[in-house]
Amino acid sequence: MKDITLRRLDDGFDRWDVLLDLILTSFAYMNGRIDPPSSALALTAETLKTKAFSEIAYVALYGEQLVGCIFCRPEAESLYVGKLAVLPAAQGKGIGKRLLGLAETTARELGLKALRLETRIELVDNHATFAAWGFRKAAENRHAGFDRTTSIEMRKAIA
Repeated sequence: MKDITLRRLDDGFDRWDVLLDLILTSFAYMNGRIDPPSSALALTAETLKTKAFSEIAYVALYGEQLVGCIFCRPEAESLYVGKLAVLPAAQGKGIGKRLLGLAETTARELGLKALRLETRIELVDNHATFAAWGFRKAAENRHAGFDRTTSIEMRKAIA
């Protein structure tokens, strides 16, 4: 998929239902595997639009087809990365890595020293992928109401 273009979401974007479907399709493998369920399940096209404009969001396109996305939120010392999603049929082709590259560029432009993300404790394949991309486990966290670790925080220093 060499012909992937990356685009920051702006007022001209109007495919919120398609973007929501991309996220839900990409995260579907988590259903029944993680507890509590993914916050993606609570998204609507309208809340996704609000999220995109309160954060920094990018999409990956193959022609006109949405194949990936990433949402980034500046914090005091890091750029939080959330809702990194790539359609299952497009995974393994470097799209996620390219989207994270945009996050790194954004962090540098904002003067931030790291990327930060959270991934669920059950998703050990994700832990390994993020580790291969330079992220390191920084903390264990739990969702409200849980007495066990439900997610791990991973960080990647930005040079």
